Amino acid sequence: MTHFEPEAKIFACSQSKELAERIAKNYGIELGNVTLSHYSDGEFQPSFEESIRGIRVFLICSTFPSADNLMELLLMIDAAKRASARHITAVIPYFGLARQDRKDKPRVPIGAKLVAKMLETAGATRVMTMDLHADQIQGFFEKPVDHLYASTIFLPYVESLGLENLTIASPDMGGSKRAYAYAKYLGSEVVVCYKQRKKANVIETMELIGDVTGRNVILVDDMVDTGGTLAKAADVMMEKGALSVRAICTHAILSGNALDKIEASSLTELIVTDSIPLKRQSDKIRVLSCASLFADVMHMVQNNNSISNKFIM
Repeated sequence: MTHFEPEAKIFACSQSKELAERIAKNYGIELGNVTLSHYSDGEFQPSFEESIRGIRVFLICSTFPSADNLMELLLMIDAAKRASARHITAVIPYFGLARQDRKDKPRVPIGAKLVAKMLETAGATRVMTMDLHADQIQGFFEKPVDHLYASTIFLPYVESLGLENLTIASPDMGGSKRAYAYAKYLGSEVVVCYKQRKKANVIETMELIGDVTGRNVILVDDMVDTGGTLAKAADVMMEKGALSVRAICTHAILSGNALDKIEASSLTELIVTDSIPLKRQSDKIRVLSCASLFADVMHMVQNNNSISNKFIM
């Protein structure tokens, strides 16, 4: 008797709909129909407008601020559970609150752990995400987590640039592991920026560990928020004799006047994914879509195939 695996359907939270449409197109199906009803006080309620009984649903939602994005995802998971979906996979290209992965001072929450528990309590049976701010967040879940790396998107692009005298740089000590992984694959040198902060998002001093004289530098990080670190690092490296400075950042949060900082900086180019929609276009920003990566892995998960060939590093 032939085993029949029920079909899958893809649905999107309202703020991630454009990315979800690209993922669905790469997957080969239409995006599912879900509506969002609003009450006059701002409360909202998602509703699946088609049957999802007995199938796998992929719910696509990047949980960047505001908190409504996370709440919408939680409500959709709960609705799918109550509608008898067979599997509920939360596809979270950008996993918000990931910077709160530990107690770095007294009397603060571990927000990433809280989010993990909320997703599981709502009914998610699997989580799929990309370039977590801290790898150990996978351990906050009791359900399977597919942690994808945007390096599978970025590295082919870097190779296509054909840069000579290439140096990979980490904008801080915490990102050195990621920088070394890129450098190992590309066979390049590594430098690290050492920065001290007065407070969150405000840099007091920055020093460079390593030599960038006559080098084409690519900074590698998981996210760009205010843009201050990247702008400062690019300026320091150009002062130290770098030929050019580019930056690769998976998640383009770009809060406040970050775009203005990037455009005014010494950066030649900022390369990001579409895990978060850009607030506005910029000549200095190149967006590489993560849609095909997620669609391919979703196919593999649906068909119970290994996803190990999707990990370049």
